Amino acid sequence: MQLIDKDLLSMQEVRELVEAAKEAQQELARMDQAQVDRIVRAIADAGVRNARRLAQMANEDTGFGIVDDKVIKNIFASRGVYEHIKDMKTIGEISRDDAKRLRTIAVPVGVIAGLIPSTALYKAEIAIKAGNAIVFSPHPTALRCILETVKVIRQAVAEAGGNENLVSCITIPTMEATDNLMRHRDVAMILATGGSAMVRAAYSSGTPAIGVGPNMTRWMTNRMLAKAKERQIPYQLEVMSGHTGTNGWEMQISREGVATSVLSLPLKYMHSPIEVLSLADMEQVAALLVAFTEGLGKEAARR
Repeated sequence: MQLIDKDLLSMQEVRELVEAAKEAQQELARMDQAQVDRIVRAIADAGVRNARRLAQMANEDTGFGIVDDKVIKNIFASRGVYEHIKDMKTIGEISRDDAKRLRTIAVPVGVIAGLIPSTALYKAEIAIKAGNAIVFSPHPTALRCILETVKVIRQAVAEAGGNENLVSCITIPTMEATDNLMRHRDVAMILATGGSAMVRAAYSSGTPAIGVGPNMTRWMTNRMLAKAKERQIPYQLEVMSGHTGTNGWEMQISREGVATSVLSLPLKYMHSPIEVLSLADMEQVAALLVAFTEGLGKEAARR
């Protein structure tokens, strides 16, 4: 039987992409730091080489921005991000303190879901740098330019000795496909960038959302992330580039400013009489808040 329903086709595609990404990530997990860094460097170089062509396509597809500005953005997302992360140890043992008999081992999360409006370059770099694979859910308006960007990235990965399925993209973008991607049992983390509809989708995906952005106090965000990892509480990251839509915004900018972090509870149908949430999500958020606040006063006093 041949599937002709677009939603069904898109959901089947998601299953196949995640399965392939999982296998590719398992291969990546057997590589050392130098091999991983070679792949990341190849992506950065490919992004710079294709910066103008991809910028032109993005402008044609979305109608947003200025081509020259998008070229700068693509170069920054490729070379700028690479220069920042290139010397980071992210694979295997990343630190050792013989006196304390302490070793720190980096462990990848696995497969990441990347929700993007247009830019895929830097998300691919940071995902692979940390030993992960990533599957993109593109905005339908920018589908052509995102698919071309992913094609460039996959070629770079393959030429550097990696499995091209470390980076892939939904070609039949539907809300059902995005929802299935975020809820897939083999997707360990969500990196969401975009408008309110995309953010709401990430909120309702089933894991606490930790806000990151210029309005968040860096040490508090880092503490929240560290506690989530320490207690093995699943989480996702939400990029907040401006107003967070929470009371945290007003507190952070009040007078001299108040140290602020945002933790969101996933739910559906916000601000309606039929809001729906999972008790498991509520318990995870509560557990993370408890872990975050333990000893918070002492750390704040040192800042």
